[in-house]
Amino acid sequence: MTLNATDRFRTLAQFMRSLDLQLIGLTKPDLVAAVAATDDWIESNQTSFNTALPQPFRGTASLQFKTLLFCYVAMRRAGRLHADEDG
Repeated sequence: MTLNATDRFRTLAQFMRSLDLQLIGLTKPDLVAAVAATDDWIESNQTSFNTALPQPFRGTASLQFKTLLFCYVAMRRAGRLHADEDG
């Protein structure tokens, strides 16, 4: 199930607070569309992601736990996740 309008708005608001949007030259409508497209893509591809996960994780982990794993990996790839082991 995709995010409702309030959750999409709050996602956008936090995203905007987290980044310096002046540097990337996008408008708020551009970002609204990007949040919607990302949410829709996640919804459309959740089965593919789930299938890619190895057992026993796939069969044991909840949807929430799988989503958090996805987010942690994506944040690390984006350079936004600092681990204690990084020093």
